[in-house]
Amino acid sequence: MNAIEATELSKTFRVRRKEKGMKGSLRALLHPETEEIKAVDRISFNVKEGEVLAFIGPNGAGKSTTIKMLTGILYPDGGNVRVLDIDPSKKRKQLAYEIGTVFGQKEQLWVHLTPYDNFQFFGAIYDLSARETEARIRELGEIFELGAFINTPVRSLSLGQRIRCEIVASLIHKPKVLFLDEPTIGLDPVVKESIRSLIKQMNKELGTTIFLTSHDVGDIEKLCKRIIIVNSGRIVLDESMEHLKYHYLNKKIVEAKLQEETLLQAGEGITVLKQKGGHVKFEVDTEKMPISDALRLIGGENVEDINISNIPLENIITEIYKAENIGTT
Repeated sequence: MNAIEATELSKTFRVRRKEKGMKGSLRALLHPETEEIKAVDRISFNVKEGEVLAFIGPNGAGKSTTIKMLTGILYPDGGNVRVLDIDPSKKRKQLAYEIGTVFGQKEQLWVHLTPYDNFQFFGAIYDLSARETEARIRELGEIFELGAFINTPVRSLSLGQRIRCEIVASLIHKPKVLFLDEPTIGLDPVVKESIRSLIKQMNKELGTTIFLTSHDVGDIEKLCKRIIIVNSGRIVLDESMEHLKYHYLNKKIVEAKLQEETLLQAGEGITVLKQKGGHVKFEVDTEKMPISDALRLIGGENVEDINISNIPLENIITEIYKAENIGTT
């Protein structure tokens, strides 16, 4: 079954136009001019129950507007949307009991309260009994390892600890769909990896459908099996992560340590990225040259150590942006 269904979803905003300078300000005040901006332009997609989906694109692509329509904050101008078979624009309160949201740059916790007190508060908001709330706090506290700081005021927590508590607060009522907007923004690499592991565990153990937006390629690559890229309010790509990596850039990164320095020449299917002494790093386009042929160029007996890896997802997305003429800001 589908947790989210969007069909021909559209949203247009009317904004005022203003020329530069004082003259432009006066003209805009006395004779205002407006223009229509199509933030979301007839997009259609489905998200299956239990799926982890990345919904990404450059700034201004329509991501936030789409999420706001999916959660009932904004009403669509056209098309249809159903989340858990509920129309968000007509039954927003009912939907609120079934979904959770985490915004990496916005706090929902009361900073002067402890995480435990916050969770009690959210349990009451969602009409959970005291017993149900305690059980959820205990269950989620174990999964997210909150024991060491669950009774410490939120204002005294580190950013990583706070994000973990934000996620728990959004899960206290057992939502079936969780919307994550930049959940690891501002976190150091170690904490990011911890948060990603917890999200994966949550999805696996609780079966929560996750709708993720992020500019962090690591979030997308390590959490999601499917990716939707949007630009100018339209979907430009909807593929599985596996298909994306394999079909858009059939390239491998080879790093080798050689016993003797060998000058590797760029050629058909080979791009030399770095050469220094006995160390060489190059990119192989496997559609043009088999990886085995590329390795012969550096000599099998000359190799002391070698590492072959997939091209980073960030590079793939950049290439797609270039192909579709999408801005990368």
